[in-house]
Amino acid sequence: MLIRNASLLDGSPADVRIAHGRIAAIGRLDRAGEEALLDAEGGLLIPGLHDHHIHLPALAAKRASILCGPPEVEDEPALRERLRQPGTGWLRGIGYHESIAGMLDARTLDDMLPDRPVRIQHRSGRMWFLNSSALDILLGASTPPPGLEQVDGRYTGRLFDADRWLREALGGTPPPLADTSALLASYGITGVTEMSPANDATAAAWFATEQAEGRLRQRCLLSGTLALADARFTAMLRPGCAKLHLHEHDLPPLDEATAFIATAHDNGWPVAVHCTTETELAYTLAAFDAAGSRQGDRIEHASIAPDPLVAEMVRLELRVVTQPNFVAERGDRYLADVEPELVPVLYRLRSLASTGLVLAGGSDAPFGEPDPWAAMRAAVSRRTYKGRIVGAEEALSPEEALALFLADPADLSRQRRIAPGADADLCLLDRPWSLARTRLQARDVRATLIDGAVAWGSDL
Repeated sequence: MLIRNASLLDGSPADVRIAHGRIAAIGRLDRAGEEALLDAEGGLLIPGLHDHHIHLPALAAKRASILCGPPEVEDEPALRERLRQPGTGWLRGIGYHESIAGMLDARTLDDMLPDRPVRIQHRSGRMWFLNSSALDILLGASTPPPGLEQVDGRYTGRLFDADRWLREALGGTPPPLADTSALLASYGITGVTEMSPANDATAAAWFATEQAEGRLRQRCLLSGTLALADARFTAMLRPGCAKLHLHEHDLPPLDEATAFIATAHDNGWPVAVHCTTETELAYTLAAFDAAGSRQGDRIEHASIAPDPLVAEMVRLELRVVTQPNFVAERGDRYLADVEPELVPVLYRLRSLASTGLVLAGGSDAPFGEPDPWAAMRAAVSRRTYKGRIVGAEEALSPEEALALFLADPADLSRQRRIAPGADADLCLLDRPWSLARTRLQARDVRATLIDGAVAWGSDL
């Protein structure tokens, strides 16, 4: 293929030839024989965007779920109304926050929906709420896990950190990824880093099959358990990080976390640690200090990062994968719930970058929205859903926001470029950067190419 009349980030015009899945030449080029021709009409051509933190199966499952949390659902009457869906089978809700009706349990859900099984996932992704019908089905199918809460010998309907048990008890398989992959391609996303903490060799085989059969078009770095050491990877499915998923209220002994990091390093894996609270971040930095850090080690989220902990991240040369979309999506809730003195250190961007910390962007979808352009807008505006500003001094320029999603997933300190020999994973906009930078809109994506083939095109 020859892409003619494209513009690059610096505004310079260029033609780009693609051959055998790679960029073959850049310049003023003549069409060779019968090669396909795409006239970019002056639109921006950039490397395809990469979501550096996403959960693909859960995002695919979201399409069959109902949203049960802010901003669409703000109180208990709205939740009751949302649960009144037609049908008699399982009802799957997502995005719940306790500000709506407290910490749900089976009795509360029975009152709201007594006549069909329902499971509702907390916004954190680590907890499910089940009604009695759901409990009856699940307990009849499998032995209850330790994470199924009991009080006075009665199951409350609260399930903690037991997604694997839930999947097995339901007897289902992950949903196919074709629709999810197409959605991501429509945003210009050509690669993802899959961060589900339970990923293992079995999961890797499933992802590889989804790619081989054409349902998952994006390149994928797969992070998860240390058992990924037994996985079989391919050119399109590569190893990511060993994932340590922490929860402030149930932190393991520090020597266990230290041993996890050391074992991962000994096996050649960098480590990514989930840190959404100040305590989790302080604990993680202590573990890295004890085990030692290596190139590629990452802090996921760094949701609350006071200056002393930022200094420690710099000293340990850690990377930060952040979700600026949460400023827009959850900022109003943060302003209501987070201690005022911590608001200035929420999802920091500018101050982290100014220290030399390497930053990259991810959506955390489905716990956040998967649109990277919306995340870029939030990084630039720092504006919440209701229009309030969270940490104006942390705002990035449009160029810096775009760079979060152009980082090389194999080395976040490098930016991917349009260059001969690079993979032909490309995103073409319908306008030059001088116009796109003031909008940062997904609808400006005109075409997405993965491995040299068109994966999505609005007018192709």
